[in-house]
Amino acid sequence: MDLPVMPPVKPMLAKSVKTIPPGMQYEAKWDGFRAIVHRDGGELVLGSRTGKPLTRYFPELVTALAARLPERCVIDGEIVIAHEGRLDFDRLTERIHPAASRVRTLAERTPARFVAFDLLALGDRSLLDTPLTERRAELERVLDGVDAPVHLAPATHDIEVARGWFERYEGAGLDGVIAKPLDLPYRPDARLMYKIKHERTADVVVAGYRFHKTGPVVGSLLLGLYDDRGTLQHVGVCAAFTARRRAELVEELEPLRMDPPDAHPWAAWTDEAAHEGNRLPGAPSRWSGKKDLSWVALRPERVCEVGYDHMEGDRFRHTAQFRRWRPDRTPRSCGYEQLEEPVSYDLDQVLSGSG
Repeated sequence: MDLPVMPPVKPMLAKSVKTIPPGMQYEAKWDGFRAIVHRDGGELVLGSRTGKPLTRYFPELVTALAARLPERCVIDGEIVIAHEGRLDFDRLTERIHPAASRVRTLAERTPARFVAFDLLALGDRSLLDTPLTERRAELERVLDGVDAPVHLAPATHDIEVARGWFERYEGAGLDGVIAKPLDLPYRPDARLMYKIKHERTADVVVAGYRFHKTGPVVGSLLLGLYDDRGTLQHVGVCAAFTARRRAELVEELEPLRMDPPDAHPWAAWTDEAAHEGNRLPGAPSRWSGKKDLSWVALRPERVCEVGYDHMEGDRFRHTAQFRRWRPDRTPRSCGYEQLEEPVSYDLDQVLSGSG
């Protein structure tokens, strides 16, 4: 492979802001695997956000991209999988599997798509120093008429359209809106774009914690919600405490500590079979590797309010943010019914630009 921009390349990133800034190019924020495609004739590499290749996990995309992209190019985009009209991150993570036979089966059963939104190189030209508006125009030209499973990400300069996308597209599983300055060059690994994500709050049960990597202080609180069967389901964690607060929380939560944790709702978390039909902490995952997933069990008697952006099925998609303790709430009152459900929206309408 001999391209003007060679792999690995870390993608340009975005920093969070509360509102959509004016005077920019706006795109939907895709919830998938960020990927930079390098193609040089018969050679094609899918690079991940960390720079490690994703090529072996998406053989159907390698074939599709080779048939649809220019002979020599570098394109930034997102790998996504859709299910029942919306993005499905859980099905996407299933593709990171060591067995090639399993990957091939999933490629047929749940084929992936690639959504292109930036052009880093074309032919012998590097476009890293080219302003965004020119890169976008060239991307639209080379992908004119492209068909599934490769898509050109819809973009607009109209802030009112972007606000409409922010409200509607969540129903298709999208994560918010990205705003890009019009004269922005491409700067790998730099946070020069802006992301505007949904934020909501929920009252959740604190049922345990994990220690921080620095020592015997709280790293994250384990959160639960009661389902309609009365079962406490693990829905995620909240973190981002100061070092002082981490130490204080160990003492504050000590009276609730269950040792041994035999009577805890999640006591069976080490039994892989117990995870079937239930959400327990420490679920087996190819992502965790050798990471220590052990945790300290607490009597599920305290409630806190957290901020979250959106749900992935019946759990928080990302780490929630601690807001405050809620001594006025009982644990049993913390159920899924409090969570706001976005209005359903079909992903194909997003990708077609008709939404």
